[in-house]
Amino acid sequence: MRFVELAATSAAVAATSGRKAKVELVADALRRLDREEIAAGSGYLAGELRQRQTGVGYASLRDRPPPAEQASLTVGAVDALIAEISAVAGSGSQAKRRELVAALFGAATADEQRLLVGLFSGELRQGAQAGLLADAIAKAAEVPLTAVRRALLLSGDLKQVAVAALTGGAVALAEITLRVGTPLTPMLAQSAPDVGAALLATGTPATVDVKLDGIRIQVHRSGDDVRVFTRSLDDITARMPEVVEAVRKLPLREVVLDGEAMTLDASGRPRPFQETSSRAATRGAANRGAANRGAATGAEGADRLALVPFFFDILHLDGADLLDEPGRVRWQALAEALPAELLVGRTSVTSEEEAAAAFAAALAAGQEGVVIKASEAPYDVGRRGSAWVKVKPRHTLDLVVLAVEWGHGRRKGWLSNLHLGARDPETGGFVMLGKTFKGLTDELLRWQTERFQQLATGDDGWVVRVRPEQVVEIAFDGVQTSPRYPGGVALRFARVLRYRDDKPAAEADTIDMVRAIGSFPRPD
Repeated sequence: MRFVELAATSAAVAATSGRKAKVELVADALRRLDREEIAAGSGYLAGELRQRQTGVGYASLRDRPPPAEQASLTVGAVDALIAEISAVAGSGSQAKRRELVAALFGAATADEQRLLVGLFSGELRQGAQAGLLADAIAKAAEVPLTAVRRALLLSGDLKQVAVAALTGGAVALAEITLRVGTPLTPMLAQSAPDVGAALLATGTPATVDVKLDGIRIQVHRSGDDVRVFTRSLDDITARMPEVVEAVRKLPLREVVLDGEAMTLDASGRPRPFQETSSRAATRGAANRGAANRGAATGAEGADRLALVPFFFDILHLDGADLLDEPGRVRWQALAEALPAELLVGRTSVTSEEEAAAAFAAALAAGQEGVVIKASEAPYDVGRRGSAWVKVKPRHTLDLVVLAVEWGHGRRKGWLSNLHLGARDPETGGFVMLGKTFKGLTDELLRWQTERFQQLATGDDGWVVRVRPEQVVEIAFDGVQTSPRYPGGVALRFARVLRYRDDKPAAEADTIDMVRAIGSFPRPD
């Protein structure tokens, strides 16, 4: 397939508002891909490169050669060139990479260059995200949509699912199952303002889990091999030797566990999330032995803090998949397989009063809140449904930074005021909700100045526009109408709580969720 045809499809999808029409466009392009082009081509249609790291920065995309007059690239040729760019390393690698990037862009027409810039920068906002691609794959391959979605959630790889569906149909999709060692998209919780609203969603009786302010982990063990993955399916095994050791000691052969890792002080209370995040980012031998040294107290001991795992679900146990079992069955199996000290605090409730008591107890223990769960629900991989509902003591949202303003006065020279956006699932873009510099410490200012310069796509001396990748957790007092912003709403008294490096922008909270908090209907 010629790459210019894929570029034309991308442009047409971006210009089309209706979901059904977008699906038709993408499905038609998928059908026309050669067998060996499906992995790369389906990724391009979703705005993703097959290669996760390319080393290509904003400067290379800005200083590109003039476009070619005639289209000559194929999808396979583009994939091969990007693979070559991604493999460049060693002495002289920067010059070699620039040479290869120039060759790729020099062979691309103007339309093809626009698509390439979007792919390399991660800013291809054409409204063809994973959910829409799943619909298009099902239509192109003439297979049930439920089979595509199930395979996508179990594999976590849209490209693998596209190849399976388009080359092997429903039979090949059915072969994509839970495999110990391969991470799967975790089940997510929606939010509720209080325990009463949460129970309306889950029903009673329900289970109330303590919500830990840690890092979501999924741990796979097969024999002595233990792997630890983040919620975004990244392998962080080398960073968590204490977690590996704890799971390896269990008298089990095979297991897949869902939980959180966090740092604790000497009394067993949770340390701030920033310390957990910093500790989890540490690699190598410095981690080893931390579990034996015990938890250090105070910021000066943050580099010696042990990461302690706590688990709340079990997805596989010694050859048996438990995904489709009701929660009560999975949790009973979990309680029988793990010692109590590795389990998240859990309470069964039959009334709002009991749930409120569990919520108060969690807060008193220094935890973030609770997650109320429907006891009969299966593990709904990748979904943010009503079976799990989190309750926190304040309004918070996970938003995406769209731009940052240079500070003045004491903050001169630092990137300060954040432009905040909520995800719009209809368009695949983000809707700005306002700005804030509240809650930013000097340490956060230094960190975000470096971070957002790395993500910069433009700087006019006042506002630095950035790739919409960094998620930040924002606390606020309410939602109000606002004619200043395209979504018609803005946050009241927004302030920064923490940056969420563990969460991708695709999982940020939506504009519909923001409107629901303020009880504002979606505009026609």
